[in-house]
Amino acid sequence: MSKKIIITIDGWSSTGKSTLAKQLAKELGYVYIDSGAMYRAITLYFLRNHIDWTDVNEVNAALKDIVIEFQFNEKSQQSEIILNGENVEYVIRDLVVAEKVSDVATIKEIRSFAVAQQQKMGEKKGIVMDGRDIGTTVFPDAELKIFMTADSAVRVERRFKELYEKNPNITIEEVKNNLEMRDYIDSHREVSPLRKAEDAIELDNTHLTMEEQLGIALKFAKKLV
Repeated sequence: MSKKIIITIDGWSSTGKSTLAKQLAKELGYVYIDSGAMYRAITLYFLRNHIDWTDVNEVNAALKDIVIEFQFNEKSQQSEIILNGENVEYVIRDLVVAEKVSDVATIKEIRSFAVAQQQKMGEKKGIVMDGRDIGTTVFPDAELKIFMTADSAVRVERRFKELYEKNPNITIEEVKNNLEMRDYIDSHREVSPLRKAEDAIELDNTHLTMEEQLGIALKFAKKLV
């Protein structure tokens, strides 16, 4: 029987980390954990409940009321995020949440809360998790670490297409500004900034199809399981 491993996929916004992570998990029969969705769910909770995330006491009190789980949807064959019993998989993709999530994710208490939950989810191995600091902070000993990158113009285009379906009023300029802002915050934050782990394999998917990038990642994984 093949051994179960932990696979981490880190990288810049809109490089298709979650797409690859979901595909890999499905192919390997692993659990997919979307760390970005966790931060988005926390952001959503804060926005809905008017929590001031610059106030440590308010943050700590709010975190005690947050329960995050992942549930497998048989119909869509996808793992979906549940916030305090409510499926928020689609609500968290809104631009209002996207504009605030990087700010919320920089806060030390919030990262500690999320990382502790993520590490608990990884205790049994057999997981694929994507995010910004999974291979560097959450699972520094993961057996396979992939760092994804792509040309910034390609990333803007991908993100625009994804958001346009939900909001036809959005402009490519808004998307570009949002992406640049998130890149800056992600790579300059004090706690767990976005960086490539020394033992991570870089995967540039600027010119790759989804099938091609999955094939490459599967080769990496199959050498280890």
